[in-house]
Amino acid sequence: MATGSQHDQSKSGWNQTIEGGFVVLDFGSQLTQLIARRLRELNYYSELLPFNTPVEEIRRRKPKGIILSGGPSSVHEDGSPKADVRALNEIAPLLGICYGMQLIAQELGGKVEAASSREYGHNYVSWSEPFAPRIPLSQRVWMSHGDVVRVPPPGFKIVGMSDSKHAAAMRGPRVWAVQFHPEVAHTDHGTDILKEFASVMCEATPTWSSHSIVEHLIQGIRERVGPTDKVLCGLSGGVDSSVVAALLTKALEPSRVHCVFVNNGLLRKNEYEDVLRQYRLIGLNVTGVDAEEEFLSALAGLEEPEAKRKAIGKVFIDVFMEAAKTKGEHYEWLAQGTLYPDVIESVSPRGASVTIKSHHNVGGLPEKMNMRLVEPLRELFKDEVRQIGRELDLPQDILGRHPFPGPGLAIRCMGDVTREKLSIIKEADHIFISALREAGLYDKIWQAFCVLLPVRTVGVQGDARTYDRVLALRAVTSLDGMTADWYPFEFAFLREVSNRITNQVKGVNRVVYDVTSKPPGTIEWE
Repeated sequence: MATGSQHDQSKSGWNQTIEGGFVVLDFGSQLTQLIARRLRELNYYSELLPFNTPVEEIRRRKPKGIILSGGPSSVHEDGSPKADVRALNEIAPLLGICYGMQLIAQELGGKVEAASSREYGHNYVSWSEPFAPRIPLSQRVWMSHGDVVRVPPPGFKIVGMSDSKHAAAMRGPRVWAVQFHPEVAHTDHGTDILKEFASVMCEATPTWSSHSIVEHLIQGIRERVGPTDKVLCGLSGGVDSSVVAALLTKALEPSRVHCVFVNNGLLRKNEYEDVLRQYRLIGLNVTGVDAEEEFLSALAGLEEPEAKRKAIGKVFIDVFMEAAKTKGEHYEWLAQGTLYPDVIESVSPRGASVTIKSHHNVGGLPEKMNMRLVEPLRELFKDEVRQIGRELDLPQDILGRHPFPGPGLAIRCMGDVTREKLSIIKEADHIFISALREAGLYDKIWQAFCVLLPVRTVGVQGDARTYDRVLALRAVTSLDGMTADWYPFEFAFLREVSNRITNQVKGVNRVVYDVTSKPPGTIEWE
C-alpha cells in the first residue's frame, strides 16, 4: 500500500485553497467524501482535510464553515481521532455528523455513552426545532452508530430525538450537530440541512460549478507540474482516464502529455481498436501498446482476486516504463484516472476507514519509476467527472460509457483467467450490452456486465447433454458508485438475453441475474 505521503492531496494537484468554501475534517467514515460532494452539488466549494490538520492550516483557508465527519471510532477509545473543537469554532461555524456530534459534545463538556440499543440503517427523528424550514417534524434518516450524546454541552439543547429516544440533533452557539448522516441519499431532506447550514448559519455564497472545477483543476496541474515537465498518462479506455488525458492536454500541451493505451487482453470485444481510433480523433497524443501476452502470463494460475489485481498493477507499471523508454523521453509524472470510490475502497487517505479491495491504480508508485503521481480527479465522483468531460467537449460516446474496472475482465472471470474464459465472457458481454442498446436501456443503467462463474451445470442443448459454465448478468443504477441498486429488468428482456447467450456463446448453458444491492455486495464480484 502507499505511504501517507503518497496519498496526500499535494501529490495529485488538488490542494489549491479557495477562500470562502468549506472544510470537511475526515474522521474515517467511508461516507465523508459524500459531504463534500453534496456541498459541491449545492455550488459551494469544499475540500477534505485529515482530522488532525493543524488549526493554523485551517485558519489560513478562511473557511465559511467546518464540518466534522462521522467515523468508526468511539470517542472513549484510546487513540480515537480528536480535534480542538473550541479552536475550530473560533474560526467558523461547525456542523458535526455522527462521530462529529459525539466529539463536539465530549470536547465542549457534554456526556457521551454507549447506546443501550445501537441504531443502524433507517430511523426516524422527531424534531422540536428543525434546522431547516422545509423539514417535517417527523423525518426519515439513515444512522450508523453505537455511542450517543446523553447530556449536551453547556449552552446546547437537544432539538431532535430518534425513535429509540436517543439524541439525534443538537444546537449550540455557532454549532449544529446531528447523529444521522444527512449526506446520504437515504436521509430525507439531508440536502436541506446542509444547504441551511451553508446559506443561513455560515452565510456562504454558492459560486462553485463544473466550469469552476475545470479551471481549478487546470490551475492545480499547472502549479504542480513544472513548466517543462512531461507527463506519461495511462489510458484504460474508460471515462476517467480519458477525461484526465483531455484535462492534462488542455492544461499543458499535447507534446508534453504522452498517452499510452494498453491492450492487456482483458478489454471488451473490439475495444482496443475502437477506442484507440477514437482517442486519435479527439487529438490526444496517444500510443497503442499490445501487451496481451505479458498480462496473461502474469495472471496464469492466479485465482484470488487481490492477487490478480496486484499482478495486473505490476504489469501496467512495467508496460508504462517500457513505453517511456521506447519513446526516448524523460517523464517526470505519471497520470492516472483514479476517482474517490477507488481510493476509499482501497485505503483511507485521511482516516481509519476499512479497506474493501485494492485498485491497481491506487497505492503509489515503485521507487524504480523515479516519477511522481498526478491524479487530478482523485477527489471526485463519476458523474462529476462526466460534467468535467462535457466542459472539455469530449464526445458522448466516451462520456456515456459504463464504468469499466482497471483490471478489466480478469475480475469478471471468477477464479483463474484463461483465453477460453475471456473469449466466452467477451462474446456474452457483447450480446448483453448490444441488447441494452437495442432496448434503449443502456443510458438508464450505471453499469452492466457479465460474470463467468467457476461452476459448471448440466444442460440440454441440441438434444444432447452438456456440462458447461454458468454466466451471471449484473446491472445496477447508482449516482456515484458508493451505493447501488440492481436494475429491475422486465422478464421478457432477461429471457431474450439468456436465449441469445446460451444459443450463441459456446461454453455457457445457464444464465442467472444478480439481484444484490451495494451494500451488502460491491458492484463488481471481485
